[in-house]
Amino acid sequence: MIKEVLNIISLYTLPLIVVIIPLYAIFKKVPVYETFISGAKDGFKVGVMIIPYLVAILVAIGMFRASGAIDLLSAWLSPILNKIGMPAELLPLAIIRPLSGSGALGIMTEIASTHGADAFITKMAAVMVGCSETTFYVLTVYFGSVGISKFRHALYADLISDFASIVFAIIISNIAFS
Repeated sequence: MIKEVLNIISLYTLPLIVVIIPLYAIFKKVPVYETFISGAKDGFKVGVMIIPYLVAILVAIGMFRASGAIDLLSAWLSPILNKIGMPAELLPLAIIRPLSGSGALGIMTEIASTHGADAFITKMAAVMVGCSETTFYVLTVYFGSVGISKFRHALYADLISDFASIVFAIIISNIAFS
């Protein structure tokens, strides 16, 4: 019963949002199209402004993967990771996810292709991706778009959150899929 209700809600939520927000704006006499264009202009300016930050992140990720450092670290930490219930093949995903969503998706796709969609490791990878965030990307985009260069406690809070999400992904996956 609950699953059916959730399916209905998920089916109609986005179309309702797309209809309700413009109707509400029209009701409030907001010039919808002009406001949308103004926001698009601002978004484009922000996009151009953050390009150097994005290029830096992507180059760093490429260098890290190409150097073989991730594979070396996975091999070195394999005994510890296996004891806590995390396959060592997921360490690259756990490292890359805070840096790049597309890089993490590439690693997850590789894991799913290698092990199959129903494999435990693939399910754990999906949970990891779903419950973690691209910390450095988000900090770069949001702080860079408004000119903040000192992240202060935001970086520490985000990294602690990423660590906690990986720990809980391991716990939940071992409970739900083992």
